[in-house]
Amino acid sequence: MEGGSGYNSIPPSTSFDKSRVLDVKPLRSLKPVFPSTSEAPPFVCAPPNGPFPPGFTPFYPFSAPQVSQTSPNLNHGNPPPVPMPMGPIPAPLRAFRSSQSPGIPGIFNGNTTQPTETFREVDENADGLRMNEDGYVDGQKRAAPHLRGSSSSQKKTRKNKVTKSSLSGIAAKRPRDFVEDISPVERSNGNRELVYEVLLRFDALRRRLSQMEEAKEQSVGIIKRADLKAGNILMSRGVRTNMTRRIGAVPGVEIGDIFFFRIELCVVGLHAQSMGGIDYMIIKDNLDEEPLAMSIVSSGGYDDDAEDGDVLIYSGQGGNFGKKDKQASDQKLERGNLALERSVRRANDIRVIRGIKDAVNPSSKVYIYDGLYRIQESWSENKSGCNIFKYKFVRMPGQPGAFAVWKSIQKWKEGLSSRVGLILPDLTSGAESLPVSLVNDVDEEKGPAHFSYFPTLRYLKSFNLTQHSIGCDCHNACQPGDLNCGCIRKNGGDFPYTNNGILVGRKPLIHECSPACSCFPNCKNRVSQHGLKVHLEVFRTTDRGWGLRSWDPIRAGTFICEYAGEVVDEVKGRRGGEEGENDEYLFDTNRVYNTFKWNCEPELLEEESSGDANEDYKIPFPLVISAKTIGNVARFMNHSCSPNVFWQPVLYEQSNQSFLHIAFFAMGHIPPMKELTYDYGISRSDEVDGDIELNRKKKCLCGSSNCRGYFG
Repeated sequence: MEGGSGYNSIPPSTSFDKSRVLDVKPLRSLKPVFPSTSEAPPFVCAPPNGPFPPGFTPFYPFSAPQVSQTSPNLNHGNPPPVPMPMGPIPAPLRAFRSSQSPGIPGIFNGNTTQPTETFREVDENADGLRMNEDGYVDGQKRAAPHLRGSSSSQKKTRKNKVTKSSLSGIAAKRPRDFVEDISPVERSNGNRELVYEVLLRFDALRRRLSQMEEAKEQSVGIIKRADLKAGNILMSRGVRTNMTRRIGAVPGVEIGDIFFFRIELCVVGLHAQSMGGIDYMIIKDNLDEEPLAMSIVSSGGYDDDAEDGDVLIYSGQGGNFGKKDKQASDQKLERGNLALERSVRRANDIRVIRGIKDAVNPSSKVYIYDGLYRIQESWSENKSGCNIFKYKFVRMPGQPGAFAVWKSIQKWKEGLSSRVGLILPDLTSGAESLPVSLVNDVDEEKGPAHFSYFPTLRYLKSFNLTQHSIGCDCHNACQPGDLNCGCIRKNGGDFPYTNNGILVGRKPLIHECSPACSCFPNCKNRVSQHGLKVHLEVFRTTDRGWGLRSWDPIRAGTFICEYAGEVVDEVKGRRGGEEGENDEYLFDTNRVYNTFKWNCEPELLEEESSGDANEDYKIPFPLVISAKTIGNVARFMNHSCSPNVFWQPVLYEQSNQSFLHIAFFAMGHIPPMKELTYDYGISRSDEVDGDIELNRKKKCLCGSSNCRGYFG
């Protein structure tokens, strides 16, 4: 049954429809083998629904999987989750339709009277462009690579329960190398760690695909969707989780989590519709079957907002109103609309994902999971001569704030309300392109110890890090794939960033263009040189002094800031002395850091493994920076054993000499107001005995489930 569309359907809970036509191809290469002795057991030929002889175990679809009657997420009388049939390979994206889409041949859902639901709609992140089922624009054919399966030599054990407050707080553990390590149980029901791992692997693949597509010569008007392509590859390889359809919360996905692509909602099981706004399932009650809504995505396409942040006025799907190129038509009470109407009567919990315009990229949206809602009432309205359905969603009490936080930040930015606990509107005094506010709503502390704000590194003396380098001779902006560009050749032939400035992968060293290059100052290979791109805030923590967070959502791979300060002698910096004594603001590239994988797995694209920066992270030039007396916002980033930020060495020229800089990038998607942290590492031991210097350890207060208890 590999690749069959029935993989994404919901099987009946107690019986199997014998009238269903199965798409089964004969195994022509096999010949029947008959017993050679009289003692051999007789050949078993059992009817589809039994009875079965002893020792014979039926398999799907001849036996339906058992429906779990208990789940930690099913409260308030919600129906139990419905497991999906587990096969070795899920359906590709082009067949990734709603599991309740009625009338699709070969899919059993208890209802074959309604028309087929397809996904030839407009994706909210596609700038209004129409896609085909293969995920490409303008009818371009799918050209997915041929993928070979590979098995891992060792299986790694994982904890089944991880209780952290956000995706960005999970430790960057080493992902399992091959998809066979994600078991069928984990695909059905995830956990916090697994959800984070799946999202990391998705975005790593998406970034690499974007880099490859941007390096090719593009035809006018042809846009390739790297996000849909990455989702297709991962789901076909089984890199996904929470495939069990359920009413209520999804294991491992927490309120406030953010997503930059709709397909991310699919791979973690939060919302199975890649473009449809209403996801629902068929519930069988006695002899009756009816659809119930599981989740909705409010993308802002309609007038859905309400004054109260805990209330959402949601418009139904379908119908044509306000569209000049289509004939006006009413919405119909079917499919998703019918599921919402039935949920009014059932009063079941519904997951709500809100789409908000991305401040950094206004043509795209950021999706935030806002928790569980219930429909309080429904009605119909006439708009532009068409009848549309309206549903009033009310947020369930007792849940942490998510969308409400976004609304508060928007009011701060627009000056409609003041920030509680604001000490300084800009502690940089204009040194940065964006203001950095200083806030304390915890105690009476009025600010950090005095220091001079400086946005970059200051080399007090020459450390002979590098010699003068020759810049590229590109006459406009450096173009991805142009091997005539000297800076691209220094980076191994690949442009290190995507067109929107997202880092593709970690490397021992990244070469950026500089004033010595002939390219324009706005060249996309100068990402870390243009200052802050997100609105940051230095705030007072409850137990770890001052910390750093962002008002804006941050996408994985986004440049945040560099570590600014004075470059000091590495021996004095590590052993103490005039520069290093009692300096809690030292950054040392020679410390021991936890290894983690962040780059795309080359096996997914049949590429050879380069081994760049996935394991031991050693750079060619050691560097020690002190931010005690001068520095920037990076000096306020606290340590965590489960960080959401990592550092990357970047080299570019200043004053006719190339200097090394330490740039910080987002490891995963980071929601607004989530503290930014990185791993401080552990000081290397004496060169003789190899032991860690115990007297330099500091107690760690990160609170991570993976906390090692100390740092420094």
